[in-house]
Amino acid sequence: MSQQRAHRVAEEIKREISSILRDEVKDPRVSGMISVTGVDVTRDFSHAKVYLSIFGSDEEQQGTLAALEKATGFIRSLIGRRVRLRHTPEITFHLDRSIAYGAHINEVLRKMKKDDDGE
Repeated sequence: MSQQRAHRVAEEIKREISSILRDEVKDPRVSGMISVTGVDVTRDFSHAKVYLSIFGSDEEQQGTLAALEKATGFIRSLIGRRVRLRHTPEITFHLDRSIAYGAHINEVLRKMKKDDDGE
């Protein structure tokens, strides 16, 4: 039962953080293409890992992460007001490289298929 609740809370936090990043955060370093790909919440709801996919170069991604780290308190306070929990979880942001990895795998498979067709 608690795993279902953790999943529901994680989805609610994901939705709210997406909204906050889109509408509330005014830092120009955060204005790029950012999508929240997932949220993992601990069983006691004390920590939430937020996974982000950020479009841009490595420097732009690191700048965006640095800006989000500075805005963590602001984001956490908004989450506390919008999501009904006894304690608002500590939020940490992490880059989700799975989309880039998937694109890399597709490219490798495409090259392998092209090599097989050429033989």
